[in-house]
Amino acid sequence: MNDHHPTREDLRLPDVLLALGNPIRLAAVKQIAIGECICSDFVTDVSKSTMTHHWRVLREAGVIRQRPEGRVIYMSLRQDDLEARFPGLLSAIFNADQPA
Repeated sequence: MNDHHPTREDLRLPDVLLALGNPIRLAAVKQIAIGECICSDFVTDVSKSTMTHHWRVLREAGVIRQRPEGRVIYMSLRQDDLEARFPGLLSAIFNADQPA
């Protein structure tokens, strides 16, 4: 696993929006927002290699942090970093599909 996690200062809005613009990634991030997860916690209709791609996109955009521990990779939402750089963005995205 590539350990590339951008610093808070290096987070770019276009990268974050691109990462969260995919429905599979957005659903995964909503689940991770509840609490730290491991890759095997996610059951999707896509292959393992496709999910690996989605994790990479989210990690490199700075949306999630991956922490390897043995053969398990823990994932957490970089909520503090995202809120500091783009105040209110996650709330707006997470609540966008809620009725007004």
